[in-house]
Amino acid sequence: MKSLRNYSIPFTGLALGKHHFEFDITDAFFDEFEYSLVKKADLKCRVELEKQETMIILNFHIKGTIGAECDKCLSEYPQQLDIHEQQIAKFSDEPIDEDEEIITLNKNDHEIMLAGLIYEYINVAAPFIKTCGNEGNTPYCDKEMLDSLAKLSVSNEQNDEQTDPRWDALRNIK
Repeated sequence: MKSLRNYSIPFTGLALGKHHFEFDITDAFFDEFEYSLVKKADLKCRVELEKQETMIILNFHIKGTIGAECDKCLSEYPQQLDIHEQQIAKFSDEPIDEDEEIITLNKNDHEIMLAGLIYEYINVAAPFIKTCGNEGNTPYCDKEMLDSLAKLSVSNEQNDEQTDPRWDALRNIK
């Protein structure tokens, strides 16, 4: 967790107004999270911090690639990500409603840790179903695997045509 200290912003000495920060997100970042689905990354995270008297507004722009495995051909490919998110942190000694997604900073806090937010934004932005794009026409596709899948799908169609005649009566029910 020591390397995640690099992903914090000390806000106490900052003047009111906008400030810009930039972070590199690499494989080492995700190594710090034990059960991370993302293992490889080459991302740039730009954070615009707007400090106001009662709150801090953080605008995130994360762009680059993560290593993903195609769900169809099982080959590794770089998945492009372009993420825009906003987070608000309020200065308050009282806890804010849990329904609101606002970070509470009390008078003892001197920095805001961004590693958890960055990790969450990247994992939520990663596609649930991962495919390497134009099937069979990218340099990452495993063409042998795609050919094997095509052969198997043809044999399944033939098996569907030879159905058990006992089920024919059910097809007429509507």
